[in-house]
Amino acid sequence: MSLFDPRVSKLAKLLVNYCIKAKRGDRAIIAADYAAKPLVKEVYKELLLAGASEIRVHYDFEDQWSARYYSELNEVFYKYASDSQLASFPKTALYEIKNSDVWVAIRATANTRGLTNIDPVKISKRAKVVRPLIDWRVEKTRWIITNFPIESLAQEADMSLSDYEDFVYSGTIGIDWNKVYKEQEKLRKIIDRTQEVHIIGKDTDLTLNIQGRKAVNGAGEFNMPDGEVFTSVVEDSADGFISYTYPALYSGKEFHEVRLEFKKGKVVSATATKGEKDLNKILDIDPGGRYIGELGIGNNFKIDRFVKDILFDEKIGGTVHLALGKGYKETLSKNKSALHWDMIKDLRDGGELWFDGKLVQKNGKWLIKL
Repeated sequence: MSLFDPRVSKLAKLLVNYCIKAKRGDRAIIAADYAAKPLVKEVYKELLLAGASEIRVHYDFEDQWSARYYSELNEVFYKYASDSQLASFPKTALYEIKNSDVWVAIRATANTRGLTNIDPVKISKRAKVVRPLIDWRVEKTRWIITNFPIESLAQEADMSLSDYEDFVYSGTIGIDWNKVYKEQEKLRKIIDRTQEVHIIGKDTDLTLNIQGRKAVNGAGEFNMPDGEVFTSVVEDSADGFISYTYPALYSGKEFHEVRLEFKKGKVVSATATKGEKDLNKILDIDPGGRYIGELGIGNNFKIDRFVKDILFDEKIGGTVHLALGKGYKETLSKNKSALHWDMIKDLRDGGELWFDGKLVQKNGKWLIKL
């Protein structure tokens, strides 16, 4: 009897045919953790069937992915690299990504806390060095990020492996993404017509100006799972305060009960009951680190719980997230930073979302027709 889960094959088909829309002649990179081999093999097969002319597989995340992500080699690098090595730009990796059409990341880290004892400033400095490489990948390739469910991720989510597998596949292959796209297009158009966003909730009263910015419909083009609409914020507009519902996560570290106060767009006060010193160190990595690069609205109601994984958590239906640091070019963000740090506010328990003085969401439920 085969132990192969047919949902793995279905996810591979979704990633290749819907998410990155693979085509004949594509040069592809698959970046994955070792434990993700079953999905890697299926994605490799689907890329071949789609006509890819070259497929390179990296079984360890390198600079093309993120300086913040744990891998065994990243841990060794941060422990033993000299200052000059930390500051060295990865030219070979840039050459490879410049000569690729598609990039598929499959995460299955065996240790979600592997970088916890690494100085976050060191990680942030490296992130600044590799930022141009990541920008090229994001802006010039067709890319997708997903998870392969394994024990460590299930444990982090406080689930059994079988429950976590059901959770992952329900939020990915269990959704009609063409239907999601059409529904979220209505929300995207509403956001594009909006000037002021007002977020109200427990210890939260924050106003943002998004006039002249461009919203993006996140329906599986870059993330799987997906289910959000995001835009940028006029850089000097944020005013008020926000307390985040869930721990903010950065390179395996948890920052509890983060509270940010904004004046003229800038974080003027950042506190946390756990990790406050490092929180402020990270925000001070460069001038853009204390400004908002992204406002995202989670709209995937099949993802209904916090699992300590931003790929899922920022999509929770009835939440909003603000990313400090770099914004996305397609949203017309002007904020530049090596940082992009998403933090999540759950509005499902008394929260309100207002667009131009109109209440559009209460307790995480839409009051407008989508």
